[in-house]
Amino acid sequence: MIWTYFKIAFRRLQKSRLYTLINLVGLTVGISSCLLIGLFIINELSYDHFNQNADRIVRMTMQFGEGGKEKYATTGSKAGPALQRTFPQVESFVRTINSSVVTKYGSQMYIERRFMYADSAFFKMFSFPLLKGDPKTALDAANKMVITQSMATKYFGSDDPIGKTISVGWYGPPKNFEVTGVAADAPENSQIKFDFIGSFSSIGASKHEEWFTANYITYLLLKNKDQLPGFQQQLNTYMKGVSSGELKLAANSPLTYNLEPLLRVHLHSPLDGLEPSGNATTVYVLGVIALLILIIACINYTNLATVQSGAKSTEIGIRKVLGAQKSQLFGQFIGESFLLTLIALVFAVVLAIVFLPYYNQLTGKQLSFMVWVHPLPILVMLALCVFIAFASGSYPAFILSNVRLISILKSGLRLSSSGGFFRQALIVIQFTVSVALIIATVIVVQQLNFIRHKDLGYDKEHVIVITTDDNAHRQYEALKMEMARMPGVTNVSGANAMPTSVQWGDGITADDGHGKKELNISCLPSDVGLIKTLNMKLIAGADFNDDEFKLMDTAGKGKIFKYSFILNETAAKGLGWTPQQAIGKTVIKGAPGIVVGVIKDFHFASLHQPIGPMMMFLDTAFTNYILLKTTGQNVPATLQALQTLWKARVPSMPFTYRFLDDNYNSMYQSEQKTAAMFTTFSTLAILLACMGLFALSAFTTAQRAKEIGIRKVLGADVAGIVGLIAKDFLKLTLIAVLVASPLAWYFMNHWLQDFAYRINVNAWVFILAGGGAIVIAFITVSFQAIKAALANLVNSLRSE
Repeated sequence: MIWTYFKIAFRRLQKSRLYTLINLVGLTVGISSCLLIGLFIINELSYDHFNQNADRIVRMTMQFGEGGKEKYATTGSKAGPALQRTFPQVESFVRTINSSVVTKYGSQMYIERRFMYADSAFFKMFSFPLLKGDPKTALDAANKMVITQSMATKYFGSDDPIGKTISVGWYGPPKNFEVTGVAADAPENSQIKFDFIGSFSSIGASKHEEWFTANYITYLLLKNKDQLPGFQQQLNTYMKGVSSGELKLAANSPLTYNLEPLLRVHLHSPLDGLEPSGNATTVYVLGVIALLILIIACINYTNLATVQSGAKSTEIGIRKVLGAQKSQLFGQFIGESFLLTLIALVFAVVLAIVFLPYYNQLTGKQLSFMVWVHPLPILVMLALCVFIAFASGSYPAFILSNVRLISILKSGLRLSSSGGFFRQALIVIQFTVSVALIIATVIVVQQLNFIRHKDLGYDKEHVIVITTDDNAHRQYEALKMEMARMPGVTNVSGANAMPTSVQWGDGITADDGHGKKELNISCLPSDVGLIKTLNMKLIAGADFNDDEFKLMDTAGKGKIFKYSFILNETAAKGLGWTPQQAIGKTVIKGAPGIVVGVIKDFHFASLHQPIGPMMMFLDTAFTNYILLKTTGQNVPATLQALQTLWKARVPSMPFTYRFLDDNYNSMYQSEQKTAAMFTTFSTLAILLACMGLFALSAFTTAQRAKEIGIRKVLGADVAGIVGLIAKDFLKLTLIAVLVASPLAWYFMNHWLQDFAYRINVNAWVFILAGGGAIVIAFITVSFQAIKAALANLVNSLRSE
């Protein structure tokens, strides 16, 4: 019996090829979209779950300043050890810090940007399996390190790396690190990713415990996961005592720590750690999009199966005469739906595998389809197949199986007006989803364009940034002079950090005329000429000059040291001064200094964050980057000249450079990926909706062939017939636009709140998206309407 149902269903699918093709394409695209988006969602939700101790690990974040407004994912070197000594709940701690280093082994020399220092308990706390070496002793002494399997192959090929040494350096003399272990490569769904792990005891911070100097991501392993709420309360009380006693901080600005469960860090923490945090909202929205695309495909099937039911009236009548029960008829038509869905599932799996490499480029991840090749995911896919079959096929199956025999024999199968209303509601839902996705995509793209073209307060175009090491730093002045003479280079300067990411935090004091004023501030140690190189805007005072270096007694090794400072507008305001009042004022940052200038606020962090107080001070001792402003002409020749100079002067380090604008754009990779995914899936949604509308309009025009013929006899022209057919569909599309617009505005306005600097959502976005949807719907319906209007009049009337 069941086999017979499938044979009948297969023959019927072959007979209605257009509708079968549209349904098959729709379901295939819908299911493959769900599979691909599902890979992304599974990856995001599974972050760090591979750690056996994941439910007992917490990350410490630091909070201080007046009202606790200063929040960082990093801590001082003392936080972990002090808490383990003080609280019995803490089993162990691990401090980590990522570094970029120059490595040498034999004739090989590389810049490695995923070199992590970590405490000896690292492999006890986290589940990164060691393929070689002892996890208990791998990091228990200075100058020991563990490398990943990929790095072992890169440096040593098939040789055993254990016991071999690699030279590691950057600033200061290089050190020889002994390879004491080989770890499996960190999985994709880990926030801790590394190529090398050096023992934390190899760096100076291990010898000095400080609450501040917050450079370290600190993790704690608790003895019991249920201890976290009570432990947080005890920690708050303990840190109040430390703040008022040991640190002597004001009562309204204590130092405290917040404990974040490891499994919540990636998607729910507002603070980036070892890698940028994910976004839970994006994950949920993509899940909803996948579901909505699938719903659109199911609606197509439901509508097309319903409107085709008239063609099945003879078959249904004969089966009822022969004694077929409602349940048998229902089972037959559900079987047809299941067969089509099963075929679509097979095609969807193939399509998802084919497009997975492109999807990985879109998401910036290395997702594997093998996630689905396990018993449970396969059962989930089959369950999804059954669900889709019932969701899309149950309504038409219910209508066809419940029709009365006398009605079929008397006048054939006719669709009720209530069924027509149901089909119209489904069309509205389809286009509501499509229009909402179009609006969301336009707003995301608008925000990204706003980010790209916003006046940052400096000129990021045609600026080459070169990373320095200790050797380059010793020759900094000579290198700067030679670079300045190169063709195409207009200005050269240096700084501790790139202007896109100033992370040096400090505290300053000054007298605002009403007493001492303290201010937490971001600092950028810089050289003369940085303001000119980056075309920053001075609004009071003057730029640094060479004479001001004479005020700095560097020979005194800090005993007599006088700074020159340039504040931004926010810092001047925070100290109670106008830009003009700030000039000549004394500010103390460890040592006193004079404010020589005030610059217009510029964005030295992500546009997600408001501009805070920032101060530049003249000091080349911390120069990590050389910045060169170029004309933008013949850039390859300029880069070649720079590389030649570098190889001759700085053989200790490979020549590496980047463009400042590329570095700025890389800060918004997450938003760019979101825009790309929104664009891709909203396009799929509108195409699927149009496919359904195309098939539905084809059926409608076929049903109204006699009416169209009569109207042509009475003198109706093509435009009139097109308007007759299109108006009902356009009304539904207009309703969808009116429903989608407020929904899209609400959700996208919520998304924009994550940016401190954002666009205003304008009415033209909704007009454009709605107008576009109406035009697309009109074109889709008009194709069939024009075809019907131009058909041979005699054939239309004769066939009826």
